Amino acid sequence: MGKGKKIVYKPVDMAGGVVAGAVSAAATGRLWAAVSGQDEAPGALRLDHDFGEVVLAAALHGAVFAATSTAVSRLSALGFRRATGVWPGD
Repeated sequence: MGKGKKIVYKPVDMAGGVVAGAVSAAATGRLWAAVSGQDEAPGALRLDHDFGEVVLAAALHGAVFAATSTAVSRLSALGFRRATGVWPGD
């Protein structure tokens, strides 16, 4: 892919990352509420939750973010290819 098209794709990719972060945060919150019955997942500095619970919440968030980020990135690349005829990974 030419340098010009890579420059054009970069903002699309960055916006996708922001969308993925927002979607994964919402999805993690809903999943945590369904699994634990608590309104929000515990953060690392919360003393009212034990170590295992904090690590489990972080692992859940990481897995959801990875899946969401990959899906958004792939859909962004497909849309970019449809619009330009060029796959951004090449």
